[in-house]
Amino acid sequence: MIEECLMVEFRIEGDECPLAEASRATDTVITARPPQLRADGNVLLQFSADPNDQLSERLDGDDRIRYLHRSRTETCDNFRCLSKDPCIVHELISAGLLVESIRYQPEGALLIGVVVGYDVLNGVMETAGETVGVSLERVYPLRTDDEPVAKRWDLTPAQIESIQRAVEMGYFTVPREADAGDVADAIGISKSAFLERLRRAQASLFEDLFT
Repeated sequence: MIEECLMVEFRIEGDECPLAEASRATDTVITARPPQLRADGNVLLQFSADPNDQLSERLDGDDRIRYLHRSRTETCDNFRCLSKDPCIVHELISAGLLVESIRYQPEGALLIGVVVGYDVLNGVMETAGETVGVSLERVYPLRTDDEPVAKRWDLTPAQIESIQRAVEMGYFTVPREADAGDVADAIGISKSAFLERLRRAQASLFEDLFT
């Protein structure tokens, strides 16, 4: 039995898949579940973003996207569709990467996955090195609590970004290493917008924990 199981994070820049292009064109953060490649080469996609009609219109007008469905909640849009364009992520999947989540941002995508054993890791890294625009961000041992936040809690991509950046900058430490204004500046939003995202995220988390 293989003992080593490793989490890996890749940065993907210049991807031309529909979600990457839509993220850049509409300046929208999109959080996607692992894409499912069908035998006929089409890809089943499931993803979410903050409510954004421009994103919906962009995807609906993309000839590579079929059967686009959007369900809107109070805090986010959830999409399901079929794509005729397998993205470069599938090259890493074919090399042995088990994808956990993909986060498309205007400046590039962050891909989080798992590899079983160092031999598989070497194969995945070789494939990444041969794929234009893919670079390894970090590798670390898998822990039992390493499931991505987006898959455990009903948070929007913007809320996840705010919490992650707040944690990274020490907003939640005692004493605080950064205040709300510092985190808001790092994200590129107003202080009031950051605090509103944080309040909504905390309300969602607490509701899940105590109901």
